Amino acid sequence: MSMLQTSLKAAMNARVIGSGSETMILAHGFGGDQSLWDKILPYLTKHYHVLLFDWLCSGTVKDPNLYDPLKYTSFDAFADDLIALMDELHLTSSVFVGHSMSGMIGCIASIKRPQLFSKLILVGSSPSYITTNDYEGGFDGAAIDNMMSSIESDYEHWTSSFAKLLVDNNDPLSIEHYFKCLKSMNPEFVLPLAKAIFRSDERETLEKVTTPCTIVQVKNDLVVPNSVAYYMQKKIKGEATVEFVNADRHYPQLTAPLEFIHVLSRVLGFEI
Repeated sequence: MSMLQTSLKAAMNARVIGSGSETMILAHGFGGDQSLWDKILPYLTKHYHVLLFDWLCSGTVKDPNLYDPLKYTSFDAFADDLIALMDELHLTSSVFVGHSMSGMIGCIASIKRPQLFSKLILVGSSPSYITTNDYEGGFDGAAIDNMMSSIESDYEHWTSSFAKLLVDNNDPLSIEHYFKCLKSMNPEFVLPLAKAIFRSDERETLEKVTTPCTIVQVKNDLVVPNSVAYYMQKKIKGEATVEFVNADRHYPQLTAPLEFIHVLSRVLGFEI
């Protein structure tokens, strides 16, 4: 079945739950699906209509033919899917919470259609992962090349080690949760998308973002250095603030949900 024959809502397992006058969109990152938001969802649905969905690369998407790795070699194609999904659901002026790669996807979507978004909350997001002379990305080019080689040569070991890199090692249940999501993803999608993400450079994109932004950074994220949050704050054209979650690794919604919710409640002005 082609995308023209099915709704994006159905294709992307999209659902809107909760109550409130505003809509909040929760967009998961690489290797994940919407279940990664489960721990914080009950706090949000009291105050917002919450849109949850799975990107078409996710292992939970029923028809793998809907995702073409050649099409999704940049974040633009993902941003177009987000915009189309919001149009299909008649959503505007929404709070967008994008984790990891979805932060940059939300930025691109907001440039294309600013009226769709009232605020962007960019969680563990980065415009570029590779360190250069004037920018600390967290990885050098050789480390990225080694990661791609590991995906190709020893996929089983890579999925396990990548989950442990991203998720606080003191929380084995959360490691297992993310690992299962990552393992459910079609292996043929993983390498092209990993290349697209980790070799991306969206630094110039930030200068076109006018929607108010809050950058949420975990203090001990092994993937995104703290300096990236301040770099994004400086480069984003619109109002931008930085908030820190006192936790380890890349997944505060899994391993520090209460700390994360406290940050969101403070930024958005709702009671827990």
